Amino acid sequence: MLLSKQICKKLLLSAAVCFLSFSDGVPVSAQQVHIIPKPAEMQVKDGFFRVNKSTVVVLPDKLPSSELLHEMMEHAVAGSKGGTLKIARHDVKKNAIRFVLDKTNPDKATESYSLEVDGKGVTVTSGSDKGLFYGAQTLLQLMSKDGIAFASIKDEPRFPYRGYHLDVSRNFFPKEFIIKMLDWMAFYKLNTFHWHLTDGAGWRIEIDAYPKLTSDAAFRPIADWKTWWDGDRKFVPEGTPGAYGGYYTKKEVREVVAYAASKHITVIPEIEMPGHSEEVFVAYPELSCSGIPYKNSDFCIGNDSTFTFVEQVLTEVMELFPSRLIHIGGDEASKKAWGECPKCQQRMKNEGLSDLDELQSYMIRRVEKFLNSKGRRLVGWDEIIEGGLAPEATVMSWRGVEGGIKAAKDGHDVIMTPGNYMYFDFYQADPKTQPAAIGGFTPVKQVYSYNPMPAELNETEGKHILGVQANTWTEYMPNADHVEYMVFPRLLALAEVAWTPQELRTWADFKPRMNSHVNLLKKGGVNAFTLSDDIEITMAVDTLNRQIKVMFDAEKYPAEIRYTTDGSMPTTASAIYKDTILVKDSAWIKAAIFRNGVMQGTPSEKKVDYHKGINRPIHYNSKLYKGYMAGGMNALLDGYRGGLTYLDGRWQGYLNDLDCVVDMGEKTDLHKVSVRFMQLTGPGVFQPGEVSLLTSEDGVNFTLQQTIKTVVPKEESNLTFQEYTFQGNWKGRFVRLQASEVNNGFIFADEIVIW
Repeated sequence: MLLSKQICKKLLLSAAVCFLSFSDGVPVSAQQVHIIPKPAEMQVKDGFFRVNKSTVVVLPDKLPSSELLHEMMEHAVAGSKGGTLKIARHDVKKNAIRFVLDKTNPDKATESYSLEVDGKGVTVTSGSDKGLFYGAQTLLQLMSKDGIAFASIKDEPRFPYRGYHLDVSRNFFPKEFIIKMLDWMAFYKLNTFHWHLTDGAGWRIEIDAYPKLTSDAAFRPIADWKTWWDGDRKFVPEGTPGAYGGYYTKKEVREVVAYAASKHITVIPEIEMPGHSEEVFVAYPELSCSGIPYKNSDFCIGNDSTFTFVEQVLTEVMELFPSRLIHIGGDEASKKAWGECPKCQQRMKNEGLSDLDELQSYMIRRVEKFLNSKGRRLVGWDEIIEGGLAPEATVMSWRGVEGGIKAAKDGHDVIMTPGNYMYFDFYQADPKTQPAAIGGFTPVKQVYSYNPMPAELNETEGKHILGVQANTWTEYMPNADHVEYMVFPRLLALAEVAWTPQELRTWADFKPRMNSHVNLLKKGGVNAFTLSDDIEITMAVDTLNRQIKVMFDAEKYPAEIRYTTDGSMPTTASAIYKDTILVKDSAWIKAAIFRNGVMQGTPSEKKVDYHKGINRPIHYNSKLYKGYMAGGMNALLDGYRGGLTYLDGRWQGYLNDLDCVVDMGEKTDLHKVSVRFMQLTGPGVFQPGEVSLLTSEDGVNFTLQQTIKTVVPKEESNLTFQEYTFQGNWKGRFVRLQASEVNNGFIFADEIVIW
């Protein structure tokens, strides 16, 4: 199955012209080609091979991708010049674009290739169809209006699994959009599409044995997921006027799978179990513990009909998907109903299971045994570890990296997909400037910074790390344009993380290439985020010299950054950032990008204080939450301010009140004490009800100096900060801060500043 004509023209013709310049029009020479992902070995030379009417495309006989490779060259090279390229099956040494299948290479599954461009032409060589296909993607990125840059490239991927996941349950996307995403995945050498087909918001795949899954559980009365989810979550029958939703017919699934295969992409289906299955029980309530629709979210593991259902569904799924891996979810099961269900309790007794985790493991193991009998292997989210991991299961580590490390040490294959780096439903820029998202903050630089190979693993254990995957959950993405906005250009960072050797990857090198590719994406019809105008302000606390080093960075390249240190608005007369800024006391930094004398966006700002409290001893009278310790016990006195997410390692979180005492070491003149809290209600982070300052000379008897109440309503759902600042003239050795948790959620603080 070939590239759709419309997408092909957009993708390939734009590829031929897009690499001419950076986003700001800076000329690009042959030494500055912008290939993503960066090849393992590359030498670019002066000069270009110029295609003319006599140029021939040489293709091997019986190569599955021959027609596609020719079409790619035709559109990218000849199409833009108004001519055609002839195909030759015999070898042509001059004025040719040659695709050579290396028959001496016994590894027909290899994804490696070599690419040579000189005055005679282009030669792409590989031992496999896949390798030639990936060489062609690189060749497209060498093209310019001057020709194809002279280059010598030897390339292969770092990881065999390079994946992208899309949730189509919360919001449904048509087959045509899936095809478009597959095109761009292939262009950036990703090779696995994880299709999240079922979840509590809708069943999205036709199953002959259970037709009510799509007739009764694929449509809802309103389009907006959040309104529906916060309401009664009721489904409506297929055909209901005004209903929102949909599903893929078996014919459509086969078309997608075949199309993906033509691009050397494996499609892995996900059928959720035992949790996230509310929609199943609307259609077939007898599979839940209560037998009542809209009451349970987990399958009844004590019910034999559950396993009949699962096996019949998976049998039909496996007929459609030839992938070796079949994803069964396994995450976030509530397990509550199992503890009260007579059938589940009897199952535990019969099988000698000691707790509900082991009951879940029983189901996972049983399903795995069924899949293994069909020649397939089970893959699931890292919760499948709980209660004992199924013998041959593959783990997707999403709750950080710990689950993946444990699984690899135990001899299981692992795909790394930690939320803090690889969730594309998180904000990618300051939430004030972005459409609604589920929370978090994962800019493209953070995606790029991820190394999927944990340092904790030895060489043998590391072989179980199959690769890396990014996930797009679509609660807040109502249409295809919004998905593209959230995915691109972060997908480019994923591609390089997955393909390029770790030692060759640097943000400074990737940034200009990424900026160039944003133009390519836009010309190719992708609604890509055009990168943030925000300035990343980072700090390094230097306790030896009692100062804080401040550095700036920007996603856009090139970027003229101007800044102030007194809290005033930057202008064209403000200092241009060239090197590290040193702060020995306090600074209120504001910085912005300027282009042609005009400030872009709004200034980024950060208060920086090398204050009296840095590294002083701190004692907590309240209980700390181990999951959000940030920099450890001294996180509130390390000099570092937090950023836009509570996951950045600078924000310390508490499920209860905060009550802490700082020991200044001696009686001290105190004039100003401040502490900052954040609010983001989506994940349950709220401002404290109030914050109080107390002082003491002996650490026993404290005097209340002042109490400040929050000014942020608990209903405020946008990311919001409040700094509680106490000013006065006090003397004391001990400084005590108390913050009250009043919303049954988290409170997060980043730094106590003492002057």
